[in-house]
Amino acid sequence: MSQRTRNQLIEVFREAANNLELFPLDNASTLDRFAIEYDLETLEELAALVEDSPSQSSKIIFSGHTGCGKSTLLAALAQKLHDRFFVVRFSIANTIENADVNHVTILFAIALKIMQEAEIQNVTISPKIKESLLNWFAKKTKSEELKVTGEASIGAKLLELIGLKLKVDAVIRQEIKQEFERKVSELVAKLNEIAAIANGASGKNILVIIDDIDKLEIPVIRDVFINNIKALFLPNLQIIYTLPISALHDKDIVPILETETSDRIVPMRILKLYKKGESRHPDPTPVMEIVDKLEKLLAKRIDLELFEPEALQKVIAYSGGVLREVIRIVQQSCRICLRQLRSLPEDGDVSNLKISLTVVEEAANNLRLQMSRPLGKVDYEILKTVYQYYAPDDPRDSEFLGLLKGLPVLEYRNAREWHDVHPLLWQLVQERLTP
Repeated sequence: MSQRTRNQLIEVFREAANNLELFPLDNASTLDRFAIEYDLETLEELAALVEDSPSQSSKIIFSGHTGCGKSTLLAALAQKLHDRFFVVRFSIANTIENADVNHVTILFAIALKIMQEAEIQNVTISPKIKESLLNWFAKKTKSEELKVTGEASIGAKLLELIGLKLKVDAVIRQEIKQEFERKVSELVAKLNEIAAIANGASGKNILVIIDDIDKLEIPVIRDVFINNIKALFLPNLQIIYTLPISALHDKDIVPILETETSDRIVPMRILKLYKKGESRHPDPTPVMEIVDKLEKLLAKRIDLELFEPEALQKVIAYSGGVLREVIRIVQQSCRICLRQLRSLPEDGDVSNLKISLTVVEEAANNLRLQMSRPLGKVDYEILKTVYQYYAPDDPRDSEFLGLLKGLPVLEYRNAREWHDVHPLLWQLVQERLTP
């Protein structure tokens, strides 16, 4: 690494910290810039389920840990299938306030997003039909203040306004829920009509990918996918729904999902940094293929010469193989280095200032405090058991599922699944295991 001044190094670390923001890689530009080849097996499995489906109305469940790379993989899937399918991909978290997400608002959002994607792709729809559909949306969301005509620019503006109202106006969402709660078939009929029009106009079958459902609270997920899953699966189009990994341990949800999807359930694995049992050895040996992948991930966002070698390896060890965790630890480390740099005089010697082991330990401790703050006595008892036996006493216990939905517990898979405590929490668990 060439010699840099203090101010130059500040800019280097500032740029790296910005590159390490946890933004979704949801377009071709960010995918090309920051994505690495990751879990191609899961990508191909999802693509095959979509392309080989005997019905164009099949539903797929895609599950995985927070931060494991689901959104990036779904963006890559959308890009892969774009030429053969009319792909509509959106985040439910960016579309509807979490408190108002239910089967009705999800279905309404799908209908709206198909219309918006048709505008984006310049799909030609008969002006009369388009005006009728826009009028329907305007009426349901009280958006008649913008005149509805067949003009493309007006249609795009109206749909944007409707999308904004759906996101920020709780009264509108409540009215939509009340109107269609007992008339779901009417809403689905309109959704099917919109999908059929987009299908016919584009010449492609519809694929809807809904991201971030896994970020909803567990009671909401249970209500939607137990009590109202029939309604979600009514539309005559292919849909991929995302769920948290904890849902695949729920004894009430799983049988319903297996039946309704005909076993189209795809879990996304996190990178298995250590073989089962290896991490408890005094000097554990990581799987070098995984280390290389995580280094490539970081190299897309930061110059690896900014690390002392042992510090980079420590970052990877603390991550547990979770992509998001690698990024978070390094971003924290960059912020610490920026703080150190600003404390130096402008002509100070910065030749030895790198992300050191000391910096990584401080960054890890900051994140450890964040992760451990909500944990109580019952949580630590579960973590102790998982740490000792790589499994909980009861994998369906609600407290365990809460730890799994977050990241205190990580799930790995060989021929069978096994669990481990997040490496950032190992020290705290070890302290509680010591007599």
